[in-house]
Amino acid sequence: MKKNVSLIVVVVSLVVAAGCKKQAPQGFERPPAPVSVAEAVARDVPLYLDQVGKVVARELVDVKPQLSGRILQIHFTDGADVRKGQLLFTIDPRPFQAQLAAAQGTVAQSKAMLDFARIQVDRAAGLIQTKAISQLEYDQRKNAFAVARAQIQQGEAAVETARLNLQYCQIHSPIDGRAGRRLVDPGNVVKENETTLLTVQRLDPIYADFTVTENDLTAVQRNMRSGALRAEVRLPDEPDKPVAGALTFLDNSVQAQTGTVGLRATVANPDHRLWPGRFVNVRLVLSTLPNAVLVPAVAPQMSAKGSFVYVVKPDSTAELRPVVTGQRQGDLVVISQGVKPGEKVVVNGQLGVTPGGKVRELAQPAANPEAPPAPQPTARPGEAAGGQKS
Repeated sequence: MKKNVSLIVVVVSLVVAAGCKKQAPQGFERPPAPVSVAEAVARDVPLYLDQVGKVVARELVDVKPQLSGRILQIHFTDGADVRKGQLLFTIDPRPFQAQLAAAQGTVAQSKAMLDFARIQVDRAAGLIQTKAISQLEYDQRKNAFAVARAQIQQGEAAVETARLNLQYCQIHSPIDGRAGRRLVDPGNVVKENETTLLTVQRLDPIYADFTVTENDLTAVQRNMRSGALRAEVRLPDEPDKPVAGALTFLDNSVQAQTGTVGLRATVANPDHRLWPGRFVNVRLVLSTLPNAVLVPAVAPQMSAKGSFVYVVKPDSTAELRPVVTGQRQGDLVVISQGVKPGEKVVVNGQLGVTPGGKVRELAQPAANPEAPPAPQPTARPGEAAGGQKS
């Protein structure tokens, strides 16, 4: 038994001794990490505030009748564009035509009475000289003449009122705009200054109402002193098609409940892309930052000490450099501190890079102007764009 144990010990010792003779090669070096790089650029970029706003019509009018009557005819199509002065509704004019005729008849009667009163006064003027009539009778005839003349003025006013009512039987659009859904049909009886017939909204130009916090109010006021601020309005489903406008209104107080202040941008809307009541993204451009350093937004990484990028040095080594990031500008982001224009930063393959280690730049594919753009990968829930988990 002891001989067997001794034999096993000898065999193990020989195996260990043989393994020790195979030493690892000295001076092992990690291969360069394959990365994609981009060069930092310098350009003037805008400083802005992004807010959610709501589209509001510049003019909104509820069309109501100015007299009571029965709707005889409708002259527009629901949802059509209408011009100022365009005929929209016709109220039955026959009762008002009769009123006009009656008023004109009253005026004719008053004129006849005035002519008779004038003759009476002329006769009395000759008789009063010979004392053939009393002074009282003469004064009565003069008074009758004055009353007849006043009745003509009253009758002419009634004629003008009847003629105006007859004009009100035709209801025209008060503004250029787009008609909504009509609220009455032919045959309905409408009430003066009460029944709403239609709503017309002006869509060009149009307003975009939004708010900013009271902390941003000082920056807005400071930059407004230099002139009107530019605004960009974007539809949520068309973020790459901004509509340019200008800030035209700043409310005179901060809302106590929310700590925000209301603003309004006026935007040209000839193609009616912006629609009243729709929510939009509003970018208020405050100023321009000259010669800002920009890198692709995917280059900065986050660590426990803050943001950093890998800068590729001329000897193909990667330097971990802390940076201070600013506002995002599309696919780029502003680097306030840490990177200079012309330096190369790693934009893809950061996980394989070690500070001070070698990197190998991957060739960028040449752009083919005739080829369609490649589809962008869709991030799965729980992952950010680029495949990194959030």
